Amino acid sequence: MTDNATIKLAHGEDPISALRKAHADQLLLCDRLEEIADSLPEAINRQKCMYAARALGPMVRGVHRFEEDVVFPMVAERLKNQEQIEPTLNRLRFEHCEDECFAEELTEALHKLGVGDPDINIEAIGYMLRGFFEAMRRHIAFESEMLLPMAGDQGGGNRN
Repeated sequence: MTDNATIKLAHGEDPISALRKAHADQLLLCDRLEEIADSLPEAINRQKCMYAARALGPMVRGVHRFEEDVVFPMVAERLKNQEQIEPTLNRLRFEHCEDECFAEELTEALHKLGVGDPDINIEAIGYMLRGFFEAMRRHIAFESEMLLPMAGDQGGGNRN
């Protein structure tokens, strides 16, 4: 899993391949968030919480910027004759906005969990974690199973 805030294309690398790699990194982070949720309330690994708090925001923002600046325009051009592509891309942009706001809140909660803040609501953080990683996995599944194949990607699937 990388902590990079931006996705960099290797020379000649296809943006869809880069996005698939970024999706894999995001899914690994979802797995780490699920591990944290499963550890609540007795077996909290504070170091994992701090790592997740540091990685979450930059990763989510970086992947979203790459999608919106590179992938979505490419998809829109390839599928310009399909009337549903712009509403689909707009829906994904809206989900990005929601995910980024949620990631900010979750980052703060993970940091508090990591430093052992005695005033945190463990049950609420558990719900936040599960809500976030489940939404992120659904979003990635939609892009992988519906959007990317429509754009001509034959690399196929994710691991959901």
